[in-house]
Amino acid sequence: LHDVLEDTSVTEQELEAGFGEEVMLGVLALTKDTSLPKKEQLVDSVLRIKRQSIEVGIVKLADRITNLQEPPPHWPGAKRTFYLEQAQLIARELGHCHPFLKDRLEAKIRDYRRFLPAPVDLRT
Repeated sequence: LHDVLEDTSVTEQELEAGFGEEVMLGVLALTKDTSLPKKEQLVDSVLRIKRQSIEVGIVKLADRITNLQEPPPHWPGAKRTFYLEQAQLIARELGHCHPFLKDRLEAKIRDYRRFLPAPVDLRT
């Protein structure tokens, strides 16, 4: 349900009619504001999530745990690094919502580092 506004034609009004205002506001907080530059979308969403019930933060933590898998082979190193940095932001800003999920996300972040490009040695 958390991605319904991003991934379907369901409107905020339909969501509220079916699930109530609290759920609609939570889903809205989890939904990226695509009018913002890509690099600002998650920061904006996290700020909105923090104004919702703790359960909304838990959904975001669980969602990123699930999504932090091996990236598609065509993702360039910069995109992989950006995705890792976003996961770190989520853990840092929303980890208080559920310490166990924060620990799980941090473990996934450590594992995800193996998909980043190797650092360049500029001394050679």
